Amino acid sequence: MVPSNLTTSDSSIFILMGIPGLEEAHIGIAIPFCMFYIICLLGNFMVLFIIRKEQTLHTPMYQLLCMLALTDIATSTLVVPKALCIFWFNWKGITLGGCLTQMFFLNTILVMQSAILVIMAFDRYVAICKPLRYTTILTTTRLAKLGLVGLLRAVLCILPMPLLLSRLPFCDNRMIPQTYCENIAVAKLSCGDITVNKVHGLVIMIVNMGLDQSLIVLSYGLIIRAVLRISSKKAHLKALNTCTAHLCVMLLYCTPSLFSHMAHRFGQGIAPHVHIILANVYLLVPSMLNPIIYGVKTKELRDKIVQYIFRK
Repeated sequence: MVPSNLTTSDSSIFILMGIPGLEEAHIGIAIPFCMFYIICLLGNFMVLFIIRKEQTLHTPMYQLLCMLALTDIATSTLVVPKALCIFWFNWKGITLGGCLTQMFFLNTILVMQSAILVIMAFDRYVAICKPLRYTTILTTTRLAKLGLVGLLRAVLCILPMPLLLSRLPFCDNRMIPQTYCENIAVAKLSCGDITVNKVHGLVIMIVNMGLDQSLIVLSYGLIIRAVLRISSKKAHLKALNTCTAHLCVMLLYCTPSLFSHMAHRFGQGIAPHVHIILANVYLLVPSMLNPIIYGVKTKELRDKIVQYIFRK
């Protein structure tokens, strides 16, 4: 850990300021951060443990939920421990290499999360529109290949980000108004031209959110069309109920993400601390609520958790 009393003139050190303007409230703000992190870890590890232990849950939908839980754990772990060090111990220093590493892994995981949500939408489409072929279409091998493609896409999309930043000359002011190394926030500290960095960040946002959300909307459009062709109203509700958890989680990920990105790029009149709080809500709240939503909305998982707790 880099001591907080280093000056920003050190060519390899950046200073993460936490939430500028709310420095006096940092200790209090750290409490919900810590609580969210603990709930996130407990919830996601519980989901992973139950699915691993119960053979009946070794299905494509729950395997995808395990992938999502792993990305949730990684996302919060990349952000919260450093944020708590800033809030509680005033350890604000981070090396350029550490900053770029955190940025690369964090953004790679976020793009991977988006890919998993797309695969989950495809899973629901196959389950409802092609139920007789479900087990032959969504095999474990095919899911692994789709996950690998999603990871490869994420790495290729995000790899230019730290490489472009590492080539920039940085000014004497190395104070990052954030709790973690965010791409544009770091790029704005440079004395050089950051147009390419901004364009790359915008392209990633459009591809990640635009393409992936379009595929999810297409999947659910086809699902709704198939459901409407079913004559029984009870069958309508049963089919749509299988999608409820995924729809809630998708909205939970996408809505804060959209507001955070739009506010950061176009909300010039918004107070800086609002930008920072939105960015952290976007990272922490979905990771915390995702296992809760699936635990409540998915009967099979809920029943297994209850059975395991009471059996113990």
